[in-house]
Amino acid sequence: MIPIGISSGHSSPSTHPPHTLLAADIGGTKSNLALYKYDGSKLALTKEEKYPTKDFKGPNALIEKFLGSEAIPDRICLGVAGPVQDGKAKITNVHWEMDAAQLSAQFDNHPVFIVNDLEANAYGLATLEQIDIHSLHTGHPQKGNIALISPGTGLGEAGLFWDGTHYFPFATEGGHSDFSPITELDDDLLVYLRRKFGHVSWERVLSGPGIVNIFNFLKEERDMDAPGWLLDRMAVHDVAAEISENGDTVAICVETMRIFFRYLATEAGNLALKAKATGGIYIGGGIVPKNVKKIDYGAFMKAFREKGRMKPLLEDIPVQIILNEKTALTGAAWYAINKC
Repeated sequence: MIPIGISSGHSSPSTHPPHTLLAADIGGTKSNLALYKYDGSKLALTKEEKYPTKDFKGPNALIEKFLGSEAIPDRICLGVAGPVQDGKAKITNVHWEMDAAQLSAQFDNHPVFIVNDLEANAYGLATLEQIDIHSLHTGHPQKGNIALISPGTGLGEAGLFWDGTHYFPFATEGGHSDFSPITELDDDLLVYLRRKFGHVSWERVLSGPGIVNIFNFLKEERDMDAPGWLLDRMAVHDVAAEISENGDTVAICVETMRIFFRYLATEAGNLALKAKATGGIYIGGGIVPKNVKKIDYGAFMKAFREKGRMKPLLEDIPVQIILNEKTALTGAAWYAINKC
């Protein structure tokens, strides 16, 4: 396990830990909630549900629906897809505003914490076992910072600062930084996306919607054939999922996923340099763990480390894929346990 501390100074469980915890991973598309019991050393999952986020008017309604007749837990921690400031947040892809103090008042003044969802994922690294990790590149890790990149409904990025004893997670909004083309195809894609969106961020190509953007570019601008049966399925099923599921058989889907993983490697390398992540890069989110077998290791690592004079530094950085889909939930629970 990775030794992770809390910025208030706590790096180990509280001397009076909570017994019950509600953890949530609230995104623009779906929200995952879980109840845990904590015995002072281990978390035990007692209830878990998944809901469409847009079916609710706000987090209080979502929590009430999830709890039902359950007692209010000792502590609540919400990981949310968006920037968090002073316990307040707005979700990036849905019109929700939330305030930890107001939510606490609505739930009998039990402590409520709000953290960025990628920050929650970063805290979740403290709960993972080796079985939860797939090593893409072992490298030569050194004691130093760690970075986390997670393509899903959006693109999340976070860091973990190493102070010599513990790691301290911090959130970023790096997924919204400018997409940077490298090849002529990238140049053309940037022009195509700029016409549609104006500002083109990495999230426009590294996310579920980003997969769709790449696919549409190949179909509309590169005249790649999209079989009729595939378009029929896309009309009634999740488009990005259909593309990835056919990413090893249908030519346009194969090319879409090839470009997606090249971009993921490129931006992961960018993040590794910006954070000087000598302790490793972790790749999370819902897309990559389901498509591990589609990753061309050689092409991925070439794109990851092709940074000119910094290539030797990147060659030593481990690249790990997080397989455990509950990392954000266990991270939120871990935060709630350790935060006073």
